[in-house]
Amino acid sequence: MRLGLIGLPQVGKKTLFRLLTGHTGEMGQAKVRDERFDRLVEMYKPAREVPAEMAFVLLPDLDTQTERNIPVLQDLERVDVICFLTRIFENDTVFHIAGDIDAKRDIQAFWEELLLADLIFVEKRLERIAQDRHTKDRLRIEQEKDLMTRMQTHLEAGKPLRQFALTSDEVKLTSSYPFLTTKAVIVVLNTDEDQIGDDGIIDEIAADFADCGFEWIAISAQIEEEISLLDDETREEFLADLGIEQPALDRLTLLCYKTLGLISFFTVVNDEVHAWTIPKGTLSPQAGGAVHGDIERGFIRAEVMRYEDLIALGDEQKVKAAGKLMVKGKDAEIFDGDVIHFLFKV
Repeated sequence: MRLGLIGLPQVGKKTLFRLLTGHTGEMGQAKVRDERFDRLVEMYKPAREVPAEMAFVLLPDLDTQTERNIPVLQDLERVDVICFLTRIFENDTVFHIAGDIDAKRDIQAFWEELLLADLIFVEKRLERIAQDRHTKDRLRIEQEKDLMTRMQTHLEAGKPLRQFALTSDEVKLTSSYPFLTTKAVIVVLNTDEDQIGDDGIIDEIAADFADCGFEWIAISAQIEEEISLLDDETREEFLADLGIEQPALDRLTLLCYKTLGLISFFTVVNDEVHAWTIPKGTLSPQAGGAVHGDIERGFIRAEVMRYEDLIALGDEQKVKAAGKLMVKGKDAEIFDGDVIHFLFKV
């Protein structure tokens, strides 16, 4: 699963990418900041700790001219979630490509670019179908023609394909198509320091895009950079002075996690606390496969503690004594925060 960070020039993309990943290149891994993982590390004091991570891709700058954005939009095809960063902070020394700050305008322009890219693809498919008169599989061609025509009408109405209902056969038919409006979009508003914690900023802008299905978060990349340079004690004092309970970077990574439909489970093995990432709804053997393929192939059972039970009771023995250790078989679902020991044989 990869998240693509995109936006106009001079909106803070490189700063945010560096803060998330610790890298200055085009790809990097961002640690998912999870208080549950931190509590488990405190409890077990392992020699090694491995938090969950997500892959971020820093995409090239967008332009105000549509034709120049075609290669950039093609890069979006290789990500699963789009993070569009836009600027609402004021700084006369940092130019804006459009000449002034207008987040609604910039978000609308980007959204129209995505809709247009999908519409152009659909129209080209219809043109190709019209020219493809000699194929033997006429039924499939007619089915695709009907589907593309309905998609065309949907997109022309300004609606994303995420809101277009597909049958299972239509999902298979379009699985290789490079649609962009099927992807989840997180809009990140890069704010001034005095706008931190003002939820009204998001509400006022998001109201104009209520039908788009965006996720929203406000973040001050400048303040987050300052926070990242502080030690733990000073950081807590700084956040308290700003009235912030949790750094925006932490909230952003968790929002990305949620948007991707991911959850975490934890293992404590060989003096290591490890957070593992799986899609919501994953069954026990496949969760084991995230740890090692041999676990999935030779899966016997999973011994599972709920994170809340482990923290409340204090240790594994007390969880067992309280009868709260669960044994899950091959058809059992793993849930967010489960602490698991897998039994397997190969």
